[in-house]
Amino acid sequence: MGYDLIIRNGTIVFRENVKKADIAIKNGKIVAIAECLIGTADQIIDATGQYVMPGMIDAHVHICEPGRTEWEGFESGSKALAAGGTTSYIDMPLNALPATTTKEALELKIAAAKGKNYIDYALYGGLVPGNLQNLQELSDAGVVAYKCFMATCGSDLPGDFKNIDDYTLYEGMKRLAELEHVLAIHAENAEITDRLALEMIKQGKTSASDYVASRPIFTEVDAVKRALLLGKETGCKLHFVHISSADAVGEIITARNQGQDVTLESCPHYFTITARQFQAIGPLAKCSPPLRSKVEQDKLWEAFKQAKIDMLTSDHSPCPPEMKFSATNNMFEVWGGISGCQNNVDLMFDEAVQKRNVPVTQFVRMIATNPAERFNLRAKGEIAIYKDADIILVDPNQSYVVKTENYYYRHKHSPYTNRTINCRVTKTFVRGHLVHDVDEGIVGKPIGQLILSQKSSNYIVPS
Repeated sequence: MGYDLIIRNGTIVFRENVKKADIAIKNGKIVAIAECLIGTADQIIDATGQYVMPGMIDAHVHICEPGRTEWEGFESGSKALAAGGTTSYIDMPLNALPATTTKEALELKIAAAKGKNYIDYALYGGLVPGNLQNLQELSDAGVVAYKCFMATCGSDLPGDFKNIDDYTLYEGMKRLAELEHVLAIHAENAEITDRLALEMIKQGKTSASDYVASRPIFTEVDAVKRALLLGKETGCKLHFVHISSADAVGEIITARNQGQDVTLESCPHYFTITARQFQAIGPLAKCSPPLRSKVEQDKLWEAFKQAKIDMLTSDHSPCPPEMKFSATNNMFEVWGGISGCQNNVDLMFDEAVQKRNVPVTQFVRMIATNPAERFNLRAKGEIAIYKDADIILVDPNQSYVVKTENYYYRHKHSPYTNRTINCRVTKTFVRGHLVHDVDEGIVGKPIGQLILSQKSSNYIVPS
């Protein structure tokens, strides 16, 4: 039988086990898996010594097009994601202008994205004050989930994203429960963190450590607990983004064990950069919630190893370099977001699987299977017959140093620059098409397709 592609001799990571086998791909789908696959193919790749894994599904990416394309556009962002081993991503409703909180804004984003993505993509809708009446139309138009901020966000610019008030959060959860959609939540107590920041600034305390102190762990835990209470009251499915503390993880797991439909994610920077290192790196490592102490990071790693964290995401939140600069070294003035999606998979494979003996099957569930299931990306997320051939090869024996000149970001800065990573994503395939090779770079033209929610009136059942 003739196939489009056969990947031979790789160590395949399935949902529950690992074994050496060959994979055959035809028309973008995985059509055969066998230890000694018989057949011919247009292309055969030898993956000896490498892991063959489902590509990462990054459920937390900020592409800033349209409106702020100078921060990061679909083309540059999807190239970076592909180079890092991501084969699908879900774009947040901010930081584009206008934010994706209405059908009209969603249509602008869909039009802006067309023909520019190297990997497949889906879109969030936003829940903000004043758009309760827009939630149904966003669902009908194809968003796969919704996002809200309990922390202060946005600007005075027309159409920018705004943080939620308690009434809108409650009423929005009621409506999303009816729509059977997931609400992703940035959980920090805005009133306390904002006031703490103002007090710090008044006292002239504007260093990295002062910024961290203005957003203590209890403000994350408080917001998580309040959101869980409203979720329990309304029956809304919840997903907590970029959780930074083991205490918050504990609250979420307790609620899940009591029957709530809730998941959580965390990000590589919370596991690989401490608050002390933030002081040395400077503005490039500023994010919210902030980076934590080594003691707290170790607690978060324990939660990771115990499989209490459902998925890894990048929270790729880029900006121009001038937004990461303060003439007075005032950390409260600089943009809070990390560019990091190009090193998601290999960085965390090195840290989790190779250094801390996390089972590679657990790692794959965190980067691919769990996000696919949570956000109903049914053709994605695992190496299995008739799934999309979204596949990456990872060489566990190839070390490299992260260099600025290798970034695909529109603005080539990241807190991981000059870091040594002791494994490497060598090839990224999207539906069987090679889109990135470690030696060749980006391959071919953008082939990424928009993934619509199965609740959308425009949804077509995948072939």
